[in-house]
Amino acid sequence: MENRRLGKSGLEVPVLCLGTMTFGLQVDEKRSKAILDKAYDVGLMFLDTSDAYPLGGDRGTIGDTEAILGRWMSDKGNRGRMLIATKCFAPTRGGPNNWGLSRQHIMESIDKSLGRLGTEYVDIYQAHGFDPFTPMEETLRAFEDLVTSGKVRYVGCSNYPAWRLGEALRAADKLGVTGYVSVQPRYNLLYRDIETELLPLCRDTGVGVLVYNPLAGGFLSGKYRPGQDPEQGTRFTLGTAASRYQGRYWHDSQFSAVETLKTIVHEKGLDMVSVSVAWVLAQPGITSAIIGASKPEQLDANIEALNVEFDEELKEACDAAWWTLPRRPVQEGYR
Repeated sequence: MENRRLGKSGLEVPVLCLGTMTFGLQVDEKRSKAILDKAYDVGLMFLDTSDAYPLGGDRGTIGDTEAILGRWMSDKGNRGRMLIATKCFAPTRGGPNNWGLSRQHIMESIDKSLGRLGTEYVDIYQAHGFDPFTPMEETLRAFEDLVTSGKVRYVGCSNYPAWRLGEALRAADKLGVTGYVSVQPRYNLLYRDIETELLPLCRDTGVGVLVYNPLAGGFLSGKYRPGQDPEQGTRFTLGTAASRYQGRYWHDSQFSAVETLKTIVHEKGLDMVSVSVAWVLAQPGITSAIIGASKPEQLDANIEALNVEFDEELKEACDAAWWTLPRRPVQEGYR
């Protein structure tokens, strides 16, 4: 497993990270642990989670994913070999101060996450979204205190547009704190908006980029056909996530782009999953791709991405998948 430096920090991370947001709802605990076992066996020891997971759940399931990871690491006794990234921001209980990036919510959230994960620290602690109501300085000082206390090794953010990340980097410099060493944006062959401003900013300032959704929620696997209904048990039908994922990808133009690309990929004897993940990893400034699986064997095609080589025809076909899509207005907030 290749490792890359996380931006300008001293931390090296694998180029593939196992995303766990489906563990505990779409994927039950037994199968989740089987996926974790398979990942561990092939050297995939970088895990991404959140206190709000599992995806598509409700108040009753919040935290279940972290708890599953905690039990698995306890059973294996392997915490020291793992890199764990988790997040805070989303509501995790009722009452006031139950969401956002206030000092109050951050301090409460990290302690609960550490308890569920069964660990004394997390390697990367991330703001899951940006909070327009809390001063950036308050958030960054709270995160810095967690680093100083030893509860967190590095701090990152997720779903920040370029202007908001730039604001955070400027504030950290003014305060004299390390601030965010990484950002976690959505990025794949069907969604490349971050190339305009966010990726150039990260390359220029030395911010690591941990990409989520490299397979567009499974849409880039090529298993879906135009005109079919979304498959039950996937992100396109899962609880509160269904409308979001259908809104992102379930459109005629995306179906057409995938079908065209799939023809060329298969002619070359390659797999859509492997090519899609490999393409993301080949882009300038990308540190790691967060992959997912609903069963252990699905990890094979993701890991095969490390062996994919691109000729000019395949590069052009991958580019065409994006440039043939209609342009859409940029959505603020969660992307």
